[in-house]
Amino acid sequence: MSLQTLIIRYTVFAVIATFMNLFFQRVILLIDNSFPYFITAVAVGTLVGLVVKYYLDKRWIFFDHKKGVHHYSRQFSLYASMGIFTTAIFWGFETVFWLIWHSHFMREIGAIIGLAIGYVVKYHLDKRYVFSHDA
Repeated sequence: MSLQTLIIRYTVFAVIATFMNLFFQRVILLIDNSFPYFITAVAVGTLVGLVVKYYLDKRWIFFDHKKGVHHYSRQFSLYASMGIFTTAIFWGFETVFWLIWHSHFMREIGAIIGLAIGYVVKYHLDKRYVFSHDA
């Protein structure tokens, strides 16, 4: 796959996962705007985005076709583990923007900035540790 194709695919998949993440957050925050719902919204949105991005990356970025419960469990655990640091970047930006502006628009801007930075870091971690031939 060419570098250009990789960048386009990875960007499109990041946008899809980001949209799903923010969509689920928005739905939960429509119920209630309080801090406990904010925490729930961020957690649920992150989980949805993680699962969507894992499937897309596995199939269309890293072309990993290995199957089996043991393989999926191990690989998804590694994938999620690599995401801990990058999720902290995302949550940090989102939370700071929310605390400063108390606005859904600015919270989402913070989320987008944090996710963009996090996805670049995550690609390199996944390539090296999750989807390498040794993983």
